[in-house]
Amino acid sequence: MSWVATVVLLVAGVPLAVAGDRYAAGRRGERRRSLPRRREALLVAVPLSMGACGLVWGVHPRAAVAAAFCAVLLTLAAVDAELHVVPNRIVLPAAVVALAAQTAIDPSAEWAIAALAAAAFFFATALAYPGGMGMGDVKLALLLGAMLGRGVAAAILIGMVAALVPSIAILARQGARGRKAAIPLVPFLALGGLIALFVGRAIVDAYVGSL
Repeated sequence: MSWVATVVLLVAGVPLAVAGDRYAAGRRGERRRSLPRRREALLVAVPLSMGACGLVWGVHPRAAVAAAFCAVLLTLAAVDAELHVVPNRIVLPAAVVALAAQTAIDPSAEWAIAALAAAAFFFATALAYPGGMGMGDVKLALLLGAMLGRGVAAAILIGMVAALVPSIAILARQGARGRKAAIPLVPFLALGGLIALFVGRAIVDAYVGSL
């Protein structure tokens, strides 16, 4: 029955993508520029990622939770890329819902521990390097940990490595001046979160098992 869940979540992803685009457009007046082809990107990425959740988990509560997580992550990535902000009204309720849902589906302290550990790591980093990381990234880490559990380690690693690519490109092009360039981190953490959603726990377990 996984194809049923896939089709349902694919279709459900379209209005969620539109809603995410409208939210970003509504906040745009408060800030700077418009992200080119934001709506098209969301209309492709949100339904496809949600449909993938149905393909992997089938007709199961975890598929619905994972699909909602994908929609939230991609919306946050679009907003941060355009406005350099992580809206509290999205990320904090999403973290609470993810923690409650994951704990209900798989009763364990893992979800809460991972959420607190990831947020604490980012908070410590924000204190040490206030110019390189903000509290929005800390709140996103809370959401990632609540949803991914131990897989959050893979999400953070993948996101940070991905963020190095544009950082190196900017430094190569602008030299020392490039150190002051602000790069939104959420799109890269969202990429890490999406990958980790499907294979993150397996990556962490394989690494731990090899020690």
